[in-house]
Amino acid sequence: MPHQTLLRKTTLVTLLALTINMLICMNSSSAETGKPNLSRLYMSSMRNDGDTHQPPLIIVHGLMGGRLWNINHHKEDWPGTISQVLFSNYTSLALPIDPKTLEPQDDGRIAQGITDRAAGQDYYGALIHTLETAGNYHYTKSGEPIKDFSLRRFYIFAYDWRQDNVISAKKLSQLIEQIRKDYNNPKLKVDIVAHSMGGLVVRYYLRYGEKDVLNTNDFPVNMHGASRVRRVILLGTPNLGSVTAVQAFIYGRKIGFNTIPTETLMTMPSIYQLFPHALHNWLITDDLTKLDRDLFDVEIWKRFQWSIFDSDVQARIRSRFSTTQEADLYIATLEKYFEKHLERARRFVWSLTVKAPKPPWKVTIFGGDCELTPARLLVEEEKGDSMIRLWPKEVKNKQHEKDYNQLMLEPGDGQVTKASLLARETLDPSVPQNKYISFPIEQAFFLCENHDHLTGNINFQDNLLHTLLSLD
Repeated sequence: MPHQTLLRKTTLVTLLALTINMLICMNSSSAETGKPNLSRLYMSSMRNDGDTHQPPLIIVHGLMGGRLWNINHHKEDWPGTISQVLFSNYTSLALPIDPKTLEPQDDGRIAQGITDRAAGQDYYGALIHTLETAGNYHYTKSGEPIKDFSLRRFYIFAYDWRQDNVISAKKLSQLIEQIRKDYNNPKLKVDIVAHSMGGLVVRYYLRYGEKDVLNTNDFPVNMHGASRVRRVILLGTPNLGSVTAVQAFIYGRKIGFNTIPTETLMTMPSIYQLFPHALHNWLITDDLTKLDRDLFDVEIWKRFQWSIFDSDVQARIRSRFSTTQEADLYIATLEKYFEKHLERARRFVWSLTVKAPKPPWKVTIFGGDCELTPARLLVEEEKGDSMIRLWPKEVKNKQHEKDYNQLMLEPGDGQVTKASLLARETLDPSVPQNKYISFPIEQAFFLCENHDHLTGNINFQDNLLHTLLSLD
């Protein structure tokens, strides 16, 4: 009997131990199969053995992705402290305007680095960590002569994301030329990975380099990037624009518990250049009839009293001035500024899609397609007036047989639709791309991730390293 009891106890202990081991193995197996081990996957590639085939890599952040330093007050104005991210409306970031030229003036802020993390949220930190650990890339500053050519190197292009994207493209060009000097190689090519609006900056650079072609309706493509870029990886780039940019110009952009108001955003030329392409079906009626309205015509904005033409916006502006005359002068300047940069934005979006020679660089697209994303605004008649609805929940007289989510939203990443990502008018891949859109893509990959977290997605990082490190 004692032996039988001991046997039962031993058996129970053994079974318990086996069960625990099985659970550990299952959890371990689940962790390994559910999440790629990037260090293991790219372990062999970390042994360079003097191989110098790998071009330097440039990371280009998106809208609001770069830190802004105030050189006059010696502090970071964007994103700044946690308190600022949570509670500030960032009205101080509004660019001052020259009333004669209607161009932004220097406000003493400069781009200084990338926003890796802010208020506990990761933006580019995880991406940089992966490049350094699994990809064996080494962060390097431009202007440092390269002596060890066996190392993989990456650079960060930090730019003032408020400014015109053409200005940013020019600065990108200057960075690339400096890197070529650092390598003492005038034929050096670079790889580029660009997030969100940064992809538009890159695409302009590839076509036009430092040339400003937006002063007329002629866009002479010179393929400047042909001899300077090998691979381009675009992540969450609104290649046909974003309706969310229009929404921000109407109601402002929410940050933390506050909102950056439209009168601040409209001083930033880059955001106009995020508006939907002229070929995009951005405005419909509730029966899905496309309304042929020109978003880049200032009269549309006046008609619907959006942005600077909104009486509430003007009232907020007036509250900041001590005299009516000063307020009137500033509002009049903003209205002229708005019209000028709206037209310039029209030319910008067209400049990226006009016909161009087949590029020698390879373009790979990554983006989200699991989150319903604003694709169209809807016009609804209310008491004889045409009212604009930005979201399905705003529609007041809903017809039960209609799916307003399907009418107004499309799969995307919450800010950029899949169709815009691919520079297509429709989601249907069997429909040919519009004949007036020239944007060849080598590969496209889709993720279930929202816009701000795309860079930290492990599957993106896995495919990014595979793309960058491939010889072909």
